[in-house]
Amino acid sequence: MVEVQARRVLWYLVFTGFAVNYMIRINLNITIVEMIATKAKSASVYSVPATNLTQNSLSNNSHNQESINNSRLNASLSSERPVLLVPKKVKYSLEKHIFQVLGIQYDRDGFAWNEYQQGLILGSFYWAHWVSQIPGGMLAKKYGTKLVFGLANAIGCWICLVIPLASYWSYEILIWLRILQGLITGLAWPAMHHMVGKWIPPNERSKFVTAYLGSSVGVATFYPVFGYVMHWTSWEWVYFMCGVLGTIWWVFWLYFAYDSPAEHPRISSAEQRYIEKSLGASSYPANQGPTPWGRILTSRAVWMNVIAQWGGIWSLFTMMTQAPTYFRVIHHWNIKATGVLSGLPHLMRMLFAMAFSLFADYMLCTDKLSRTNLRKLATAFCCIVNGLMVLCLAFYGYNALAAIVFLTLGLMFHGAVSSGPLAALVDVSPNYAGIVMGISGMIGVLPGFVSSYIVGIMTLGNQTIEAWKNVFLLCAGMLLVCGVLYVLFSDSTLQDWNSPKHAAVIDPKELESLNAKLDNEKNIRNEKESTYKKVNEN
Repeated sequence: MVEVQARRVLWYLVFTGFAVNYMIRINLNITIVEMIATKAKSASVYSVPATNLTQNSLSNNSHNQESINNSRLNASLSSERPVLLVPKKVKYSLEKHIFQVLGIQYDRDGFAWNEYQQGLILGSFYWAHWVSQIPGGMLAKKYGTKLVFGLANAIGCWICLVIPLASYWSYEILIWLRILQGLITGLAWPAMHHMVGKWIPPNERSKFVTAYLGSSVGVATFYPVFGYVMHWTSWEWVYFMCGVLGTIWWVFWLYFAYDSPAEHPRISSAEQRYIEKSLGASSYPANQGPTPWGRILTSRAVWMNVIAQWGGIWSLFTMMTQAPTYFRVIHHWNIKATGVLSGLPHLMRMLFAMAFSLFADYMLCTDKLSRTNLRKLATAFCCIVNGLMVLCLAFYGYNALAAIVFLTLGLMFHGAVSSGPLAALVDVSPNYAGIVMGISGMIGVLPGFVSSYIVGIMTLGNQTIEAWKNVFLLCAGMLLVCGVLYVLFSDSTLQDWNSPKHAAVIDPKELESLNAKLDNEKNIRNEKESTYKKVNEN
């Protein structure tokens, strides 16, 4: 029977875990297209009493439908705010039924959020996402990645279950829930970097970190799946699906994931010895002393990775968050096509990441490229080449075929990030990888809501190809500048502050106790050697 390596199982768990993590953050990006599709941009929000809604939902003949349309028209005229209503097939909604039973008024046919409000809603996930980045690394260091990463994903999915209710109630409540989701799920990424430092040999990191791009496969898979779910049922069911899938993943994670090889009950002794020997002196026990904050925050190696992450994430979040709206508004694709074509670039991103990681690990194992130069080459692809593709998208995006080609190529090349800045963060310091990733994530995640806010302003009442051209030009500029800086100034060698002797000043009492313990062990060893010699002499 073929023995399955524990770190291979861990790869699949991490891969699906990040797919779940991105499922949480992208579900609103596509459901919002359907949530506001029943009204024109100038439509105003109005509410219908629950009693009328129940009566109307039971009336299916043409006479009653005409009466409903007339009553809506009268309501709009009395408020002096004309509403353009688009006929839509009625689909069952649990939330609507709850509001009807409770007699609570709500937006029956959709939401009249303008572009500015949509930008706030789409970006709200990232408003507090950055806050939990450094705590994520610190909590993982103290309590373990298994607990922190697992609960971050699980709780984020459970919040999905109440998002439809919040949407009907008030868009402000929806924003607060998305903020909470972003805060909690923000713990996941830096927590996982801590586990990589404990589990993965240096020359396997490029390949293993491709598991992070389960996020891309999650986007590529869930965008079209969500599109079809909304076509067959309603957008509310997208959030029920997220809650169920997240819970199933969490159960598997609890059973199969462990914080270190030494804690794993089913790992082979050969694999455990191989991992521990490969990590060698680069990894130390958790009680290695205080975190060297000063050395970390003044490290050029850390800040170059932060800069590269900034450019890459600006591009990723702009494309991931805005692509469904862009394809629907500019190229007029239906919800199914929007889902498929919004997800395709992320699938290509994962495939390119896998291919490049195999090349990267080969170059490292054969010493054909230094670790620093390999990370620079990967970043040149994920930032500079990506930026050139986005630049082409800006100038040729008016053509539907060109738009999908350049968008796909841009995000595809970003897949090299797993062999570039993401892996380099572990290279520079395996012991503090979670904290370093937290710093990078805290700053790098800011484009998540900054870009959404800027896009909302740039396209407010101006959903034109020219407005979107400016969005993509800004994105390309971010990528090119950040990529060039990284190639010129980055360093991916192991930093001296990773070692405990540099990381902390040992307390004198602790040092005295340690020396006494070592002296005692030395005396015992000398006595045994002396006794052994006497026995041999006799």
